[in-house]
Amino acid sequence: METANIVNQKKTHLFIVLCGIFLTNAILAEIVGVKIFSLEATLGLPPAQIPILGSFLDYNLSAGVMMWPVVFITTDIINEYFGKAGVRKISILTVVFIIYIFLMLWAITSLAPAQFWLDLNNKDALGNPLNIDDSFRRIFSQSMGIIIGSLTAFIVGQMLDVTVFQGLRKITGSRKIWLRATGSTIISQLVDSFVVITIAFYIFGNPKWTIEEIISVGTVGYSYKFLIAVLMTPILYISHFFIEIYLGKENSHKIAEQASKTNFFNFKESGVNA
Repeated sequence: METANIVNQKKTHLFIVLCGIFLTNAILAEIVGVKIFSLEATLGLPPAQIPILGSFLDYNLSAGVMMWPVVFITTDIINEYFGKAGVRKISILTVVFIIYIFLMLWAITSLAPAQFWLDLNNKDALGNPLNIDDSFRRIFSQSMGIIIGSLTAFIVGQMLDVTVFQGLRKITGSRKIWLRATGSTIISQLVDSFVVITIAFYIFGNPKWTIEEIISVGTVGYSYKFLIAVLMTPILYISHFFIEIYLGKENSHKIAEQASKTNFFNFKESGVNA
């Protein structure tokens, strides 16, 4: 009995750590996602100029792509050891926190700025005139379309990810972690890549993007996510290696087997002793 309690405590601690990593990166990705950066310029490379549907596109990506791969990996680890029930819990919690953050940012950007704060920050690093309150508002205020698109894509992506992951696990068993982890991420991100921009810029866009623009930009973004999902596979194996050391190999396999039987929509199930 004492050994079982120790294992349950370790399992709970593991879930808390994974949730912390998941929440931190998901929320940070939402906040910094407003910045668009050039991947080629960052790496010192010439523009990609990829020909898609009559346009030549570069890898201009949301800064959120720096954090989302960590979210994907963490989702797969939670799915492996805590099943769909575990992913459901952290997904719902994340959505609630993101909504709260957006509401607070809306309230904060609406506050009247103190005059001395404006006076102290009225020039940028090069000495050019700067309205810091306007800059603050532009950075932290995201359009309703982007917020709705992002949250919708997150929920749909998580549901699809856990379903494909567990479906592949039934086929492969405990073997081929790379297949179910990378496969589920690649499929879920195919949907995610197009859902966000379709809702944000086609449904709510002013002016609306064309279907050709949605397909072009979504394809470039997805190609990046596809590559990152493949490149991060070794990190998944390293994570599993340390988790097996922490829980014990036999215990980790039993926990993973139990987790595979949970259901995303059944709220009476609990794959987490927390």
